Amino acid sequence: MYRRSFLQTIGGGALAALPGWAAGRVKLGLDVYSLRAFRWKAMRLLDFAASQKLDAVQMSVDNFESTDPAHLAAVKAKADGYGIRIDAGTGRICPTTAKWNHRETPVEYIAEGLRVARAVGSKSVRCYVGNIGSRGGDPPFEAHVASTLKVLKAAKSRVIDSGVRLAIENHGDFEARELKALIEEAGADMVGCCLDTGNPLHVMEDPLLTLEVLGPYALTTHVRDSAVFGYSRGAAFQWVALGDGSIDFHEWTARYRDICPEVPMQLEIITGRPPYLLPFYEKSFWKSFPNKPAADFNRFLRLVRNGHPFLGRMVIAGGDDMPDVYREALREQQRVDVERSARYAKQELGVGRS
Repeated sequence: MYRRSFLQTIGGGALAALPGWAAGRVKLGLDVYSLRAFRWKAMRLLDFAASQKLDAVQMSVDNFESTDPAHLAAVKAKADGYGIRIDAGTGRICPTTAKWNHRETPVEYIAEGLRVARAVGSKSVRCYVGNIGSRGGDPPFEAHVASTLKVLKAAKSRVIDSGVRLAIENHGDFEARELKALIEEAGADMVGCCLDTGNPLHVMEDPLLTLEVLGPYALTTHVRDSAVFGYSRGAAFQWVALGDGSIDFHEWTARYRDICPEVPMQLEIITGRPPYLLPFYEKSFWKSFPNKPAADFNRFLRLVRNGHPFLGRMVIAGGDDMPDVYREALREQQRVDVERSARYAKQELGVGRS
């Protein structure tokens, strides 16, 4: 009890200065989607992570130059040489969602992700079901959940035999309690979660609540900040670099140390997008959230009331006709925002190594 109350009352920056704190530090990593505009592959991405003195990376199957066993072994050897943990990832596993486009069956698709994960030493495979568009449509979200459960049951023996668990992301589709129910029904021996801090806002959820509910099931993470604020039709949020937004990451990180300290905080910094709108004053909006607990919504409203728009500089992505000079600016923005987010995590939150 002393440890918990102490962590919750001191600032994150002070944690880094505590004698011996480094021995029990939370590891800091990078989901390489943060640098998507560079189109780097695994070897170059590992070099970047090492240059930032990161402890971990999260890479999807398509981030590797090849999934040939010899190449995956070389990637693992390079990561081991840098002292970097690899968390593997793949994509959508629900065949009833609108964007299912894999040639393989869902079980075969999962099996390939498991193979790659084992080859690079990962204990989990990040995956997801749908996105915010999967709610309130036809078929209903509950049908996608049922479809996913069917896939997970069919894949269970392969997952268990592999020694690798599936980490299902709260991808803008699930409220935390819904994903917890899916994990428990499928079996926590084969399924955990990829805990994302930006996506809960799609479903009007405080990321601290998401951590409290899903943290015990976390196998890997996506950590980013968001500016949250009210507007005439409801609320809006915009993803920003760590420290630029409305989320109290000092409080969030203190709870993280209590709940899942062995899981790396993988930065997934997504900037360059306009605000997302949540017009919750309109009756039709609630079609996607018929069972939203009032207490959970009230926690989100407190976040909105205490939040603020982002008033800093940001290049916003345009269409295919966007000038090349803007594309280059967007690319550099990704690098700069990752680097300053890593500094914020280290210096202000006491996460990672200096």
